[in-house]
Amino acid sequence: MGSRGAVVTAAMVLTALSASLWGPLAQAQDYPITPAQQATASQVAQNGVPLSALAPNAPGRYTVKSGDTLWAISGLFLTTPWRWPELWGMNQQEIRNPHRIYPGQQLLLLKKDGRAMLLAGQAQPNDGVRTVRLSPRTRIENLGDNALPTLQTNLIEPFLAEPLIVDENTLALAPRIVATADERILLSRGDRAYVRGPLEAPLLDGKDKPWNFRVMRQATPLRDPVTKEVLGYETQYVGKVVLVKGESRQPSGLLDKNGQPLVDIVPATVDIQSIKEEISVGDRLLPEPERELLNFVPRAPSQNVDARIVSVYGSTSIANAAQYQIVVINKGTKDGIERGHVLSLLSAGANMVDSTDATKTRIQLPDEQNGLLMVFRPFERLSYGLILEIKTGVKIGDRLTTPH
Repeated sequence: MGSRGAVVTAAMVLTALSASLWGPLAQAQDYPITPAQQATASQVAQNGVPLSALAPNAPGRYTVKSGDTLWAISGLFLTTPWRWPELWGMNQQEIRNPHRIYPGQQLLLLKKDGRAMLLAGQAQPNDGVRTVRLSPRTRIENLGDNALPTLQTNLIEPFLAEPLIVDENTLALAPRIVATADERILLSRGDRAYVRGPLEAPLLDGKDKPWNFRVMRQATPLRDPVTKEVLGYETQYVGKVVLVKGESRQPSGLLDKNGQPLVDIVPATVDIQSIKEEISVGDRLLPEPERELLNFVPRAPSQNVDARIVSVYGSTSIANAAQYQIVVINKGTKDGIERGHVLSLLSAGANMVDSTDATKTRIQLPDEQNGLLMVFRPFERLSYGLILEIKTGVKIGDRLTTPH
């Protein structure tokens, strides 16, 4: 990388989750830049960003530490952390992979003529903020490098694989555990169970058939808080199984009333690989999806969004969700919602009587911004989101909109 190639971009200040999320599976990637982001970057590429885009207390320099997150670092420098294309655009020609930043790098904020620029390098002792030594260097990256994550990955990693939103038919047609070896009521790791699929889709084995399955239980309906329509069903993850042998049929040795031989259904055989809770008869199986190298690029949606909080994950009794809790919203891919979309959380304004009006007119105060949420797992009509910032508790029915 040349000396100018050490210039940090704001995309580096916002995106690198996949490298740390899956450990050895993650590799350095050139994540795509959308046309809208490219246009914004081109517009500001010559002069940097205006000082008004900086956070009030943006530091002159900052040394990246292990344990930092890109979202937190962005918040040090920008008033709106998701607006990374404006900062990235300042040096879009110098950086080939603008999505990675590492502990030990020093970020230097340069200000000139009402504009700002962010650089990375090693400053000389006793020099001013504007003097930076940038020298060529080689970085050897292994598959499990230490690039900073976008967020604290422990907050959302379990939710990337465990909870699953499905429609009613998907779960109803999923294979089910019908019996256990030794007539056990509850199953643990290493136990064996027997599974049947629906008559029209038995659980078979074969070269192109899935062999690994998640075990799911319960299907909680998720209703739109406004229309009351059921938008999907949230399942509970309880473990994993591997298919040992598929379903089959064999002669029973008996005849029906017409003298025709009867056939017995032989359920599929599965072995329990891992459990989160003990598995039992009636639990359903869904194919284990391939792991993805996920890319979280926090950004505002290009369209206007008007969404609502449907539920707080993990509890039906929580009145208010707090920072870093997971919620479900009533918009999904069908509505243009994508992984990484940042939405503003709104607190509903009070409906009250105007005490200064002799006629006691009722008035409706406007909604006020209460915090920010990032979508990290969208489904067709619903999405999981992480509450990044919050002033007061978030409750079911609260609105979310495109941030401005």
